[in-house]
Amino acid sequence: MGKNYIDIENERGEMLRYRKHVNGRGLIANGAKVHPTAVVEAGAYVEPGAQIAADVYVGRGAWIESDVVIGPKVKIAPHAHIGSRARVGAGAQIGVRTQVGPGASVAGGSLIGDDQTIAQGERVATDRRGLRSAA
Repeated sequence: MGKNYIDIENERGEMLRYRKHVNGRGLIANGAKVHPTAVVEAGAYVEPGAQIAADVYVGRGAWIESDVVIGPKVKIAPHAHIGSRARVGAGAQIGVRTQVGPGASVAGGSLIGDDQTIAQGERVATDRRGLRSAA
């Protein structure tokens, strides 16, 4: 059985090629690296240059922009948006509809709640209850 590719035009008029990820059927751009044990749900997009480690969960409708690095065992809830060049540390959890700005950094083990916004370049660390601490 061959790979199933889809070509989608971006905002600059360039055609990007996506394939369906084996776990969850989300769309992975050519040039993105997603570990085979990761789950990328249908309706989620992973852009070129993104790196997703083992045992990561990416929910429906989530958008992982280019050059993002996501550590192992991260959970990204549905409709979250991770901006370009952002970093999400191992074991972190990102809530539903949460926006992580370009170049932002979420420390490993952090709990970011639903409908939160992390500004461009901001560094965030939380305790197990989701209360922010110095990053």
